[in-house]
Amino acid sequence: MGNETSWLLPLIALMLVGYFALTTWLGKKGKAHSESMKGFAIAKGKVNPAVVGMSFGASYASANLFLGVPGWAYTYGLSTLWYTIGCFGVTWLGLLLFTKTFWRYGQKNGGSLTIPQWLGNRYHSKALRVLVALLVLFNIYYIVGQNVGLATMFETVIGIPYLWGIAIGVIITVVYVSLGGAFAQIVSDGIQGATMAVVSLLLFISLLWTIGGGWNVFGTLQAELRAIDPALVSPLSTGGPFYSGFAILSIQWLLFSFVLLPHLMNKVLTVEKEEDLRTFTLSAGVSLFTLSIFSVFAGLAARIILPGLSSADSAIPAYIMEAFPVVIVALLVMGLISAILSTTDSLYLGITNSIGNDLFKVLAVPVLYKNKNLTEQELDAKVLKASKVSLVFIGLVSLYMSINRPESLALLTNFGTSAIISGIAAPISLGYFWKHANKSGAIASVVSGAGCYMTLTGTGIIEHVFQAMFFSSILGFTSMITVSLLAETLRKREKTSQEAVRGL
Repeated sequence: MGNETSWLLPLIALMLVGYFALTTWLGKKGKAHSESMKGFAIAKGKVNPAVVGMSFGASYASANLFLGVPGWAYTYGLSTLWYTIGCFGVTWLGLLLFTKTFWRYGQKNGGSLTIPQWLGNRYHSKALRVLVALLVLFNIYYIVGQNVGLATMFETVIGIPYLWGIAIGVIITVVYVSLGGAFAQIVSDGIQGATMAVVSLLLFISLLWTIGGGWNVFGTLQAELRAIDPALVSPLSTGGPFYSGFAILSIQWLLFSFVLLPHLMNKVLTVEKEEDLRTFTLSAGVSLFTLSIFSVFAGLAARIILPGLSSADSAIPAYIMEAFPVVIVALLVMGLISAILSTTDSLYLGITNSIGNDLFKVLAVPVLYKNKNLTEQELDAKVLKASKVSLVFIGLVSLYMSINRPESLALLTNFGTSAIISGIAAPISLGYFWKHANKSGAIASVVSGAGCYMTLTGTGIIEHVFQAMFFSSILGFTSMITVSLLAETLRKREKTSQEAVRGL
């Protein structure tokens, strides 16, 4: 781009100011809907279900799909397509299977605001609610991954120091989420999702002039990759996440279960009417397809035209600098920033809602306000304040944890989500379909599934994150079934004994 790059920093700075102004305006607009914990957490019925669906896809996409996964493609080649295809097909299948029943259960007992509360209501257990809320804190790793992705983008494209990039992302997100809660988060994500869809399509279309080949662009791409290294066109990769059929199966299980993550399933609770779920799932499916499939090809193309990058996660930023004029680069950078922030704000909201609604309300309120006879409005105000205060705290913690750049952004983002899935997959799914599911089994599943995952990854017994999650999830299902049946048998025996005593 030659001397045109001198215009890049001012353009992006101007767009960032505009972005911050837009999100702040949305935050102020959403403030009217965020005066209660319910409004702050889910903005129920305040946003069009089609926008909520687009927000679902935008929250799903993140730095992982736009930076981390293309970085895998740069390193491991075509085998990465196992991940991107699963992101649309397998995840959307999970959404279609879980949405309606999850929504219906969420309306009971006055309505659920979070996944921990949903599980607590489903199994009538405050202990389970607290355990899952603690597990949700693992999403801090996902936030750190977004911070790293944003800092990598700024550093690669316009030379902003790594730490400054992290600080910019944290400040922008914390400000508008604290102002407007779920309303600001969902609407801004809907706008960002549309921007990200345009970016995805542009990255894909750019192969026509960066790789060439016309209608045979895929053939040309494959031939160029094979010329570099035949392993890049193999369906399996040596040393990467896709090294065996079982590893790929583990990844598909992750992607199927991914829909259960708190920052995504909370979107379902936002929909007010059951008939609107159809619009929501259709919009989410279109969004998932557009945002999941196309950007990975730019990572493959970067391996051809930009060999020898020091960091694979910088493949997309480096590629757009090579492939587009400066004005388009600025627009693409803003689209990629949108991909990162649209997930970050959902994660912040999910964690802080759980801290306020499920930890502070259940554990701290009974102790701090034991004899004060708080009204429902007073209690709600205190829980809301706790959530907003924790938002600043989580922002600072994520900033600190992001200082040291990880080796793989994609693996970091999937570490925390895999821990959560290992614990909650069985209680949520069996809670739908199995009449014997009970709180004893659910608690055993959360403890054994998440505990097994942390043990396997912490000790290095299984270093492959996805396989550790797969085995831990299986243990979670096994524990829940076994303990649920045992608890049910014990209750029946106790009931029989009591009836026998009364008969005497």
